Amino acid sequence: MSAASDNQRTLESFGYKQELKRSVSTVDLLIYGLIFMVPIAPWAIFGTVYNSASGMVPLVYVIGLVAMIFTALAYAQMAKSFPLAGSVFSYVGRGIHPSIGFFAGWAILLDYLLVPTLLYVFAASSMVGIFPGTPDWLWALVFVAINTVVNLLGISSIKLANRMFLVIELVFVAIFIVIAVMAINGGTLPGAHWSTDPIWTPGKVNGPLIAGALSIAVLSFLGFDGISTLAEESTGRKNGPGRAMIIALFIVAGLFIAQTWLAALLAGGRAAFSDNDVNNAFFLLVQQAAGTGWQTAFFAVNVVAVGIANAMAAQAATSRLLYSMSRDRQLPRLLSRISRQQVPTYAILAVTALTVVLVLFFVGQLTLISSLVNFGALFGFCLLHVAVFWHYMVKQRSRNWLLHGVVPVLGFLIIGYVLINADPLAKIGGLVWLVIGAIIFAINVARGRKPELTISEDEPVMGEGGGVTVDR
Repeated sequence: MSAASDNQRTLESFGYKQELKRSVSTVDLLIYGLIFMVPIAPWAIFGTVYNSASGMVPLVYVIGLVAMIFTALAYAQMAKSFPLAGSVFSYVGRGIHPSIGFFAGWAILLDYLLVPTLLYVFAASSMVGIFPGTPDWLWALVFVAINTVVNLLGISSIKLANRMFLVIELVFVAIFIVIAVMAINGGTLPGAHWSTDPIWTPGKVNGPLIAGALSIAVLSFLGFDGISTLAEESTGRKNGPGRAMIIALFIVAGLFIAQTWLAALLAGGRAAFSDNDVNNAFFLLVQQAAGTGWQTAFFAVNVVAVGIANAMAAQAATSRLLYSMSRDRQLPRLLSRISRQQVPTYAILAVTALTVVLVLFFVGQLTLISSLVNFGALFGFCLLHVAVFWHYMVKQRSRNWLLHGVVPVLGFLIIGYVLINADPLAKIGGLVWLVIGAIIFAINVARGRKPELTISEDEPVMGEGGGVTVDR
């Protein structure tokens, strides 16, 4: 039997029809995850991280890799048992209880809805820097239009675009490595020399620095979880989404560490970047090492990677989450309609409409958007770790104490620490979002739409009266 047939039979065991197009290989999932995490993401925040970590930017990403591997392993375990498009909505709903799953999905929906907004606002602001005098909202709408069209054309268009953008980003990573090595060897920049100090400087490493770096590091890797939303489009037989998440996390961490180590060396041991230079620190180093032409090229690639490639992946993930929650009657049924291209058309259009409104509302408020995005993701991750422990250790009586006991407990503690220490505005905004979710949940229950998720015949039944097959 083919992998596609196996996947379809697995999906049907949960009571769903195969509606999305199964054409995404494990390699495609890996590429999608890399695009979502953005291999060149450190460029935009290098100066800020450099100042907060006393120049040890690579150390921040090493800490991030160690911290996030627990969450990636948790995702992989749940993706193996529940290969569905709903991400934490499906995992927590089936791992613990459908009602808790609703709040997990609702929380991470805050992340997924605001990520495209954050990316568009950032990219639009950058475009104004390239073309002074142009309105930022106009650039944002251009990016939104491009990504909506590609998403509506189907998963094949997204795969093609992802491959193209990944090649561009990796080419520029290679170019930067060449520029940095030549500058360091040639003594182009004063103070630039080969050293391991950016990775570990014993006299500067302390508890508060590591604790502060942990928050930055964890949030820098958000995006790998988006791979789970394409589970119903995967052609892989052996937990393709789970494997892709872990591999993508290690690859992007390696790219982050290599680039920031070289950039920190180019910084020549300076104590910090000034307020005027901190937001463009990476591009300033490129200019000093290779000239203004390369600085402009790197800046343009960064804008395109964020405004189109990254935002396109985020829109796809968000639409799949809306689709999953809709077919389980937790959001308007219209959002689960599928087009001839086998994509959730109305969910994609809903993301577009909401994004346009949010972009116009949040223009110029990058810090606030970032804070809200972080809360949604971290809250969802915490519930995910609880779900892994509850599903495997409590319900299934698993003897794998490492993957199903130690990993989720450590992951919960790490993510919980970061969540507790999040920006106060993020926590207030996040709680308001959860209250809105509670109101919607209460309305659904009053209308007879209490969360009830279909369980595979191999899984124990949850909820009152067991699972139900979702009507088509």
